[in-house]
Amino acid sequence: MIAKAAAAALLGIDAFRVDLEVDLARQGMPAFVMVGLAEGAVREAKERVFAALKNSGFRLPPSRITVNLAPADVRKEGSAYDLPLALGLLAASGAFPAERLEGFFFAGELSLTGELKPVEGVLPLAIRARDEGARGLVLPVANAAEAAVVKGLPVFGAESLGLTVAFLLGEAEIEPATLDIDTLWDKRRDFLLDYADVKGQEHAKRAIEIAAAGGHNLLFIGPPGSGKTMLAQRIPTVLPPLRFEEALEVTKIYSVAGQLPRDQALIVTRPFRSPHHTISDAGLVGGGTYPRPGEVSLSHRGVLFLDELPEFKKHALEVLRQPLEDGMVTISRAAVALTYPADIMLVAAMNPCQCGYLTDDRHPCTCTPQSVQRYRAKLSGPLLDRIDLQVEVPAVPYKDLKETRGSVDSATMRARIAKARSVQAERYGDSGPHINSELSGSALEKHCRLSRPEHDFLEQAVKKLGLSARAYTRVLRIARTIADLDGAETLAVNHLAEAINYRSMDRQGPA
Repeated sequence: MIAKAAAAALLGIDAFRVDLEVDLARQGMPAFVMVGLAEGAVREAKERVFAALKNSGFRLPPSRITVNLAPADVRKEGSAYDLPLALGLLAASGAFPAERLEGFFFAGELSLTGELKPVEGVLPLAIRARDEGARGLVLPVANAAEAAVVKGLPVFGAESLGLTVAFLLGEAEIEPATLDIDTLWDKRRDFLLDYADVKGQEHAKRAIEIAAAGGHNLLFIGPPGSGKTMLAQRIPTVLPPLRFEEALEVTKIYSVAGQLPRDQALIVTRPFRSPHHTISDAGLVGGGTYPRPGEVSLSHRGVLFLDELPEFKKHALEVLRQPLEDGMVTISRAAVALTYPADIMLVAAMNPCQCGYLTDDRHPCTCTPQSVQRYRAKLSGPLLDRIDLQVEVPAVPYKDLKETRGSVDSATMRARIAKARSVQAERYGDSGPHINSELSGSALEKHCRLSRPEHDFLEQAVKKLGLSARAYTRVLRIARTIADLDGAETLAVNHLAEAINYRSMDRQGPA
């Protein structure tokens, strides 16, 4: 007898339907064969499922069992196929009518006792089940809240294989999982950090406001203890809140990567990721035999903070160039090529030299000009070109340290940033770019049009500083954001001057 159970497999951050077909034949020698590009944990499912069936009180007759995972030409991995396999075996053996499986999607890992354990990638699976018109999704109770984010799909969280079978037979009831998204949404207003904690550094705060308003990348350059990390950690508190569609995108990435906290069904605040400088290329941008999301994708719609930037491996930094330009990461392997979203705001920090005190008048610098040059050479010109604002962060003077609070708090900055973002949304509409950092080509010429005085000023700056074409574009984008914060429709010389002032590494020239 043949039974069929519907499941889903992941391809990047999306899921596609997998039909798990089970044929149980009484003729021939007892055997178990699984086909359909099953990998690792999927092949091992046989041992877990047989033990779970036995310990749940079910018995399978001696049979030749053939299991097919269709489509057979796409790789499947993970332990989520345990539950549909167990149900397919029971239905094929006649333990309950195979028709009971129709219309449902199933996912879940089985323990040897028959309990259901949570699995990864449930949110994309639930979206696929809804799009397929499923009458319900049955999965471990620990995953139910995550799947319940998807509206229009009944989600049934089961604790065990036995309960699932009883539910399908109509002998037990499982209440569909519900989720109050409004309550989750309210939590995004709760920030433990605030710019009111940061004393001094008004120049850096202004740069952060510009970067957040236009979605620009940002580099802090300053001696140890000047507050670079403290400034960066508070950037998510001033960014515009996630829209629901953006929150779904971010949650899908964390779900696929297995990093979604079990008590958090939906990520409602912008991510802030700060990997250590010893991270590998694959850890930063993603990779592996079967590519997984890296830190740059886990920072999607949020902030990727790279502290001690020159200490990162040079090749790891160079592979960042494509994601910074395109907003996505494409990882190609012999068997598959996957694309993960990576629309990030890059924030980095570095010392001005190896010892860190080149720009600190309170500590002598012990570096030679040659060592300073070698230290800066760790960062390539193309990478620096992609970092819009390069800001010097000096040591905080005592007169600022003795103040009880900083001069501006996150709420004030957030309001100004939101106003500038609304100006950009109204200006661009659905025309292509959404924020100033995405301006290019004809859109850049149209919205950053300069008159003769501004052209003359920028021409002198390009010649004197030796700005590349990419840096020239960055200056125009930054100036457009500064004008938006000032409420100006056209760019003026003061906007361009301030924008150029934020190209610190360009202005320094060779060490």
